[in-house]
Amino acid sequence: MAKIALKIIVGLGNPGKNYTKTRHNAGFWFVDELARRYGARFKLDSKFSGELSKATIEGHSVWLLKPTTFMNKSGLSAKQLASFYKISVDDILVAHDELDLSSGLMRLKQSGGHGGHNGLRDLHAHLSKDYWRLRIGIDHPGDRNKVVDYVLSQPNKEDAIDILRGIDRAADNIKLILDGDMQKAMNQLHTDP
Repeated sequence: MAKIALKIIVGLGNPGKNYTKTRHNAGFWFVDELARRYGARFKLDSKFSGELSKATIEGHSVWLLKPTTFMNKSGLSAKQLASFYKISVDDILVAHDELDLSSGLMRLKQSGGHGGHNGLRDLHAHLSKDYWRLRIGIDHPGDRNKVVDYVLSQPNKEDAIDILRGIDRAADNIKLILDGDMQKAMNQLHTDP
């Protein structure tokens, strides 16, 4: 396995104040937390169809990206940035909401299917499936016919607290991830609180 050197962290979500607090924006919440902790500021960059920030995180220079293309077209933004800076798909981490995990549970993995997630489906189309993923548990409504309304709604207070605690745990372990110590990071993140 090649040395992992993450250069881009993409948070998935939808732009605009109507979506800011919705479950589908959990990926935005994660990159916002990294920006807050490390003093980075996002600026709209139309060349990359997103809000972009260059951050120094635990000694690593990393791009933080929030696509402004809406969830279903997230791959375009990530592809534009990766292509411009000649960054390999193996060096991209995508943070996204995950229905198949309870609220606040976190999982780190590389590659895999999109599981019906339209943001991941578009990333697959633009990049391939081989990027790293930080899966942020948001729980499932229990009925597949309710999924769209569920992900586009705000979590209740208890779920919101759990999701934000999970994001904090992931941010606390970002050094391991950026150092390429993925197995140790997985051990930390996959040990549920």
